[in-house]
Amino acid sequence: MGTGFASGGATTDNVDSWKTSFPCTRAEAEAIDAGEIAIDAVLMTTEEIEDDRERWRLDAYTETEPDAAMIAAFRALVPSAAAVAPVIEALTAEDWVAMSQEGLEPIAEGRFVVHTSAHPVSPPAGGRAFLIDAGRAFGTGHHATTSGCLKALDAMAARDFASIIDIGTGTGLLAFAAAHLWPEARIVATDIDPAAIDVTRENMTANGIAGIDLIVADGALDPAITAGAPYDLVIANVLAGPLVSMAPELAAIAAPRATILLAGLLETQRAQVVDAYSVCGCTLTGAEIRGDWTILTLTAGAERYVPTKPIDPKGRDGWALDI
Repeated sequence: MGTGFASGGATTDNVDSWKTSFPCTRAEAEAIDAGEIAIDAVLMTTEEIEDDRERWRLDAYTETEPDAAMIAAFRALVPSAAAVAPVIEALTAEDWVAMSQEGLEPIAEGRFVVHTSAHPVSPPAGGRAFLIDAGRAFGTGHHATTSGCLKALDAMAARDFASIIDIGTGTGLLAFAAAHLWPEARIVATDIDPAAIDVTRENMTANGIAGIDLIVADGALDPAITAGAPYDLVIANVLAGPLVSMAPELAAIAAPRATILLAGLLETQRAQVVDAYSVCGCTLTGAEIRGDWTILTLTAGAERYVPTKPIDPKGRDGWALDI
């Protein structure tokens, strides 16, 4: 079975890493678990044609040139590509920058505009433009889940929130939007990935934003998070599995009648997510469908939720994957 190779102009001396790509379906993308392979690789899946279930792509990034064993391991994750030759690219640091900015035109949601360094724009009247370069963290605003959350936050502008937390902040974009809308609020942004928190810190500097507390944490059980509870606006743009797993702990840090904004789930996963939060006293108050994705707004119960049993972390694996 052959392999495809694209050097991208790289030479042996300036190669920084390698990228191996296979086509796949959305079902395969959703099922990928990095723990299935005993290879030090970063796996990312991308929707090549919006809302086309069969046109996705798996990209595997490695520090060394992939050998036959690596290629076989990656191919095994996407059975539909069993007879397809991978595209293998040698990447330089410059390649990473070029790839991250390619095709990312500015997006606008309500009073917010999000742009990269390659496409600078001015903010709309009374609005705010955020510079978010694609890179090591999820959340440039271009995915339907993130842009949908921006729209939902914009629609809440007339409300008052004093304490806000963004779980799985990625690039920090949603926390930044919250800081613009509610400048007097205490805002916390967390992520399971330390690199994402580093990126958020860099983006805060680039956008002239201060006063957001940054925490590396798995979910909402970290003492630094629980000590700051309750929060009257809880944002979590991750994936359906983690959202279900974290339902008791997110409900537990929410103030009575708090607003809970959830995203990263497919419309087909809505019921299981809503059910998980209903058990914790939360009520669905709004939903927006964007393609296959759904953004949910819920209201916490009249009394603060107290978990009745130990919280089970099952289902959190892969919650930082961009799928």
